[in-house]
This record gives sequence, C-alpha cells and structure tokens, in this order.
Amino acid sequence: MYTYELDYYCNRYGYWKIRIFSILTSIKQSNGVVLLGVFMASYKGKRVVITGGTRGIGYQLARKYFDLGAEVIITGTKEVYLGDDSFKYIKLKCNDRKSIDEFINYLSLYGHIDIFINNAGINIINHVDDINISDFDDVIDINLKAPFILSKLVACNYMKEGDKILNIASIWSVITRRGRVSYISSKNGLVGLTKGLATDLAEKGILVNSISPGFVKTELTFNSLSKEEIEELENKIPLGRLAEPIEIANVAAFITSDENSYITGQNIVVDGGFCNV
Repeated sequence: MYTYELDYYCNRYGYWKIRIFSILTSIKQSNGVVLLGVFMASYKGKRVVITGGTRGIGYQLARKYFDLGAEVIITGTKEVYLGDDSFKYIKLKCNDRKSIDEFINYLSLYGHIDIFINNAGINIINHVDDINISDFDDVIDINLKAPFILSKLVACNYMKEGDKILNIASIWSVITRRGRVSYISSKNGLVGLTKGLATDLAEKGILVNSISPGFVKTELTFNSLSKEEIEELENKIPLGRLAEPIEIANVAAFITSDENSYITGQNIVVDGGFCNV
C-alpha cells in the first residue's frame, strides 16, 4: 500500500528512511479514525501526578493521560473530590508546608513516579500600589515555592532516569501587563526554576520543561477577564480564538512522552501566536 510513497520519500530524503518508514507503518485504524501512531504516545504502565488536577487545564491533563493509559493521581484543596472517579485524589494545599510533607509521604505508598506536573496556581490581579503583601506571598508560595519543594522531593525520592517534570507556567512569563505583578513574578520564577532544575537533574537523566499557555478557556481565565476583554483578546490573537484546554494537554502529552528524550530546560509557549503581535 505504501511502496510507491515510501520509495519516493526515502530516495529523496536519504537518512530519513528509517524514520519515514516508522511513521508510515505506524498509521493505524482506530474506531474509524486514522491515527498517526508515532504521535499517539502510550502511557500504559506509567504513573502521572498532577497538582491542581480537578478543573481547567489540570483536569484536561489528567483526562488526556488517563485516556492514553496512565495511572493518574491528582490533587486539589478540598477534603473530597466528587468529580471524575477515573483518577486517584489526594488533598494538597500548596501554601501549607505540612500539607506538602503529608502529600510527599503519601506518595511513598506508590513508590515510583514517572511524570510529575506542577499545575496548581492562583492569580490575584492588583496594581503594585494596591498589592497586599500577604496576597503576594500566597501567589509566590503556590505558583513558585511549592513547585520547587515538590519537584525537589519527588525527583530525589521517586524518580529515575527517563522520568519527566513539567511545569505549567504562562505567557506572563514572556510578556507583561498592568495589574499582574504578583502573577508575572511567580511565572517568570517558575520558568527560571524549570531551567535550573533541568540543569541539575540532567545528571540523573530527568528531563524538566515548562509550558506557557496563552489565553485558555478555563475558569481562571473567565474569572480574571471580563467578557469585553475576552472578545478584545480574541481579535488580537492571530488564530482568532482562545485555546481549548485539550490543546495544552496535547503538547504536554508529547513533551513528557518517551518520544522526547532530548528536550529539557525549555519553555514552550502555546498561545495561538499572541506573543508575536
């Protein structure tokens, strides 16, 4: 079926011969939909932990990994999670060191963690003149300090060569806007943390990257922006719309897959082109 196409491309591109053959032969039929197997990573036998996994991007990440075969553990701040029972749920308050320590101890019941995703975060909008110092501390504690503590303890105790850490940052790690000093500071710090961790953990073979989503259709976005602001933003985004949470999850699923064995210390912006205009 693929003989003509395979010969043509292999003759033209030479060293891509093996790769092209792999891609072409991985095309498979699944429920009537043709999928490129090379991009449909399997997470069967993998354990994925996601902080802030009960809603928004975090929930879509959990759903994506579960659908790809992973065992998924999510965290939230409530005592009981009454949502999707596909995942194991652990309470975690990222601005409470006791809660963090209890969470880390709980993970010992599972042992090895293949992928750890720091997704939990808050966004408090205030001009610098009006920032409450305690609010600033909360944003830094949840968005930056907790990912550092969690990544350090998970990597040192539950990870091995080939495992991955992924931090969910924001386009506000790349650009700025009035009234977001706390959030911008935390997300810039998170990208810096990503690079530092990637450098230190490279000797263990652990890869660390971050994704900086643009404007995504989540509760956090709709709580932060008015309807008029969202419509204005859509007009400024080259692709003309906000991202769907699944579009962020799709990027995550690749960057933490076995297909990625060499990308580390990178911040991947997923914004529909917004930061370019």
